[in-house]
Parts: sequence; structure tokens; C-alpha cells
Amino acid sequence: MQKMHLANHLLLLLVGLLVLSHGQLHPEHYSQGHTGSPHQEAPSTGEGSPSLKIAPGNTAFALHFYHLMASQSPGSNIFFSPLSISASYAMLSLGARSHSQTQILEGLGFNLTELSECDIHQGFQHLLHTLQLPGDRLEMHIGSALFLSQDLLILPEFLNDSVAFYESKLFLTNFHNSVGTTQLINDHVKEETQGKIVDLVSHLSTDITMVLVNYIYFKALWEKPFIPSMTTSQDFYVDETTVVKVPMMLQDTQHHWYLHDRFLPCSVLRMDYQGNMTAFFILPDQGKMKQVEEVLTPEMLTRWNNLLRKRYFYKKLKLHFPKFSISGAYQLDQILPKMGFMDLFSEQADLSGITKERKLQVSKSFHKAILEVDEVGTQAAVATGSFITFMSAQHNRRVLRFNRPFLVAIFSTNTQSILFLGKVVNPTKP
Repeated sequence: MQKMHLANHLLLLLVGLLVLSHGQLHPEHYSQGHTGSPHQEAPSTGEGSPSLKIAPGNTAFALHFYHLMASQSPGSNIFFSPLSISASYAMLSLGARSHSQTQILEGLGFNLTELSECDIHQGFQHLLHTLQLPGDRLEMHIGSALFLSQDLLILPEFLNDSVAFYESKLFLTNFHNSVGTTQLINDHVKEETQGKIVDLVSHLSTDITMVLVNYIYFKALWEKPFIPSMTTSQDFYVDETTVVKVPMMLQDTQHHWYLHDRFLPCSVLRMDYQGNMTAFFILPDQGKMKQVEEVLTPEMLTRWNNLLRKRYFYKKLKLHFPKFSISGAYQLDQILPKMGFMDLFSEQADLSGITKERKLQVSKSFHKAILEVDEVGTQAAVATGSFITFMSAQHNRRVLRFNRPFLVAIFSTNTQSILFLGKVVNPTKP
């Protein structure tokens, strides 16, 4: 019992936020949130660049996390930012020692016999910097903030490295003033996520000495936007017994990159954004979601990515796609121990690289992500829709109807990183 009182708690808040809006972006907003010089040149993203070294590990972690969530809640929406989680815990590993550090880095998917700790942090430094460079009609804002107890002596090496590699912002606060600290954190998160996440923290206990917040804001335009007047109310088949009405967007004159897999019961659609971002939407045939999920591997994603660069798969398509908003909220302190993070949330945690004063452990860790997909960023007028039957692309490869559960992956093409991953089971459930 005495030993428990010696452990001060580190509260970890991870906010992965995605907003996809297809309305007009104003030029003065394109570089919002970029912390470096607006005239910085893009770092090299060619073969051998630091971010590509960590890409396989990040992909492995993303799919491991997805499969765990899918097995725990097979009938639920899933949406999270693997990059947000990975970057935050990689940053935390700067202050971890011994088994705690090894468990974090290996849990994040990295093979420490092939990749050094330095390679990992330099990889994230390069990745985060590349993603935040200003781009045409693409707004990306990634960041983290450390809220530290004003009477806690933090080791300079940890502070310096967290700023150098992860561009973390630092705030000193009085955790005994729970109301004031809660307000400080919530105001910062609200500002950094463009008002999308409010009141993230409701209560902080007085034994907390540090809070780590991570956030991502992403706003992009489709290369081929939808026309709002063509959106109508149609049926979405959640399962064999559940049908819901959704605003269904339509494109019937555009060419798209898509295929119906010859070996798997699914269609795959590639939708590009303006900028170095691409979305892959994977539509299993009716009742085949589990079969497709079982083969969702890094190799399969690479295969689809390679195939959907061949001109043969660029064809005129009548595309029906739902307009929706979903979110995911996860208690990482309950999930990550199942992925190899054994010590971090227990008394065995060794975070002595953060401070020598007190013994720290992570008490709570949250992750919240929001996905909004629409045509122009505003609610479209809804017309009366007719009953829509299932029409698999297998029978008519020129028509693709996303009127049943599907998978989504948002991918940074120049860093080969999965920014967001999820499953839309019921688009009417936020």
C-alpha cells in the first residue's frame, strides 16, 4: 500500500482529429499551425529518408491496433489516428528507461535490432516536419503539448529532445488548482483542433504531475469534389436487419482509380486529395467484412496501392458515397497493455528519464478522433430517395455503391504513412 502512494501519475491525453471538408479553403489558412519558417524547403522524402525508415513499423502498429479494436467491437464504427498515438508514445519513450522504453518502442512496431532509437526519433522528426509543410489547398496541423507541475524538476535532456524531435509546447501549471488546469488544457485543445474537440478533460486529480496532449487537424479538398445538388437521401445497410437513411453523394461523370479484387470479395477505391494525401476506401461484398479484415495486412495495402497506380484501373465510374461524420474514443491505458506496453501503466514503469524527483507512471491515456466527409462542408439539401438494392461492383464494375459497411485509410503518399484508419459500420452514429 505504501508503494502505491509513492507513484505520481502522468496523465496522457491523445487527440487524433481529422476533418475532411470539401468547401473553399482560403489561402491565408493553408499554413496555419506550421511552427517553422514559412519559407522552409521540403525535406527529402526519397528512398532512404528518415521518415521512410519508420513507415513499416508505423503501419504494423496501425493494423495491430485496428485488429484489436475490430475483435473487441465487431459491430461498431472504428476510427483513430495511428500516427497520433505512435508519435506521442515515441516522444514519451524519450523519458523511459530499461524495459519500459523497450516495451514502448517494440509495442509501436519497431524492430530494435534493425532500427536504432536515434533512427526512430529522427524518423518522427522528419515525418512530422514533412507533414506540416504548407501545401496547396491542404491544411495539416500536428502537435503535442506538455503540461508540467510547476514544482516538478524535469530533466533538461527530456525537455530539449521532446522539443527538438517532436516540436512539443511546454506549459507550467498548478495541478492543485484542478479547475484552472482543466480550463488551461481544454482551451489549448479546443484552439489547436479548430474548436472540434471541447471539454476533453472534466476532472484532474491532485496527484497528477504531468499531462501530455497530442492533436492532429487535417483539412483537405477532394481532387474531384461532389456536387451538393446531386446528394439524395438513400438507404445504408448496416447489417441484415438494420437499414438507415444517409445523405448519399453522387458522381456519375468522373474517372476514378478503383478495382474489384480478383482474389478477395471486395472493391477498392482510391480518392485523391489536393496535396500529397490519398484515401483508400475498401468495400467488402455483402456479408464479407470479416473475411476482408482477416487479410488486412501491410502487404495487402501495398498491393492495392501498387495496383491502383496502373492506368488499367482508371475508369469512368458511377460512384455513390455517403456523407457522414463518425468519431472514435479509446482508453489506451486499457488497450495498449494488450499490445506489449506492460510496465507503463503499472508501478513497474520506469520514467526516470523525465524526472529523478518522483516515480511516475501513466494513470490514464485517451485517444479521440473525428472524421467528417462531405461535398462542400455544409449540410446539403436532402431530396426524396428511392429504395437502393445491393449492387456489387463484381456484377457491374462501372457502378460502386458504398451503401454497406466499409473500411477507410487516409495515407500520406510522400511519407508512406497511414494517418487515419477506420471502419464505417453505421454512418448515422457519431
